[in-house]
Amino acid sequence: MTATDRSVELITTAAQAAADKLAHDIIAYDVSDVLSITDAFLLASAPNDRQVKSIVDEIEERLNKELGTKPVRREGDRDARWILLDYVDIVVHVQHSEERVFYALERLWKDCPELDLPADAQATRGKAAEHADLQDAEDDAELRGELR
Repeated sequence: MTATDRSVELITTAAQAAADKLAHDIIAYDVSDVLSITDAFLLASAPNDRQVKSIVDEIEERLNKELGTKPVRREGDRDARWILLDYVDIVVHVQHSEERVFYALERLWKDCPELDLPADAQATRGKAAEHADLQDAEDDAELRGELR
């Protein structure tokens, strides 16, 4: 069994919306062979809580506007560290970068096939690591400045 055309359409639209809001490391898995409750997962992350919420809001708005669908459940809004949107056919996980590393959902689903994503979404791979390296360099520079 593979993800339905509708699920792929939802994933593609959600991935593009996430990329447009500068999400990091966007990836989608076809989980239809191992789960009966949904066809696909979309994973994305951001370096701060505000951006996590912005990405989720954009995904929700775009799926509603372009495909006429709303999530049946939205969880994690209060802390905005990991927000889940359940569309039944797909589940979207947008995590703060720290939660993404800690929970490592990719490890759980690595045996499932990846779904093709728009070029903008594919271009986000490795952005979290780049952002962390840049942040470390800025922190080091600031620390050196304070020690002088």
